[in-house]
Amino acid sequence: MSAPVLMLSASFLFATMGMCVKLASAQYAPGEIVFYRSLVGALVIAGVAAARGGTLRTTVPGMHFWRSASGVASLCLWFYAVSGLPLATAVTLNYMSSVWMALFLLGGAIMVGSQRIDGRLVATVLTGFAGVALVLRPTIEHEQLWHGLMGLMSGMLAAMAYLQVSSLGRAGEPEYRVVYYFSLGGVVAGAGTMLWTGSSAHTVRGVLLLVAIGLLAMVAQMMMTRAYTIGRTLSNASLQYMGIPFAFAYGYLLFDDPVTWMALAGMVLILGAGLAATFLRARQAPADSTFNPGDS
Repeated sequence: MSAPVLMLSASFLFATMGMCVKLASAQYAPGEIVFYRSLVGALVIAGVAAARGGTLRTTVPGMHFWRSASGVASLCLWFYAVSGLPLATAVTLNYMSSVWMALFLLGGAIMVGSQRIDGRLVATVLTGFAGVALVLRPTIEHEQLWHGLMGLMSGMLAAMAYLQVSSLGRAGEPEYRVVYYFSLGGVVAGAGTMLWTGSSAHTVRGVLLLVAIGLLAMVAQMMMTRAYTIGRTLSNASLQYMGIPFAFAYGYLLFDDPVTWMALAGMVLILGAGLAATFLRARQAPADSTFNPGDS
């Protein structure tokens, strides 16, 4: 599959996972969901790799460590932000990752000097974020400033994680191995949280939701990893915003979330940014000169 198709599919699966998380959160604490989500992914990937004769050994453990550390830290900070902020605000701050990514790439291009970034792709990322802001209508009160800063940091760390995924792909690491080590990091972080908060009693419905969350996250991460490996970073960042319309549809159909003109306008901007990114990638693929940290 092409990078745009992979990214759209991953966005849909992540939105579906988010719906399952919303249902499971009535029974489980966030740390428990992180733990079981990561545990399911790690076990399935290890089993599939063994069955197919693959190996989980890596020649770049340091790269995996930093990718897992930044990704898991981003996830933990995002849950902390959710605990003290309106959910719309926390989600919007996490989606700042694409804007951070554009800034990182711009800074890298300036430092390299001989590389350039297509300004139109940067514009698609910023347009997509404007759509996210309209859909989620974020607000931060003065007493919530600390949680807001943590949410902002979660977006920055997520951007670093995405760029490291691209670097790992260019280093020859297969998608399953990248997702496996990230899952291990989530298991460690989730287990540490559960030692502090305790664990909840299981039910059949709860277990099914946890398994679904783990499987959806694993497949979506595999697709996202592959997309960042073969595609252009900023194009993928714009297409990632498609998770918002998918999640919006789940909220409307399953949780009676209201439909407003601001939300509809934001969805139009998000869709436009995603389509523009795909079009620009298709036109520029033969002569891609976008800076990528994996090249440096």
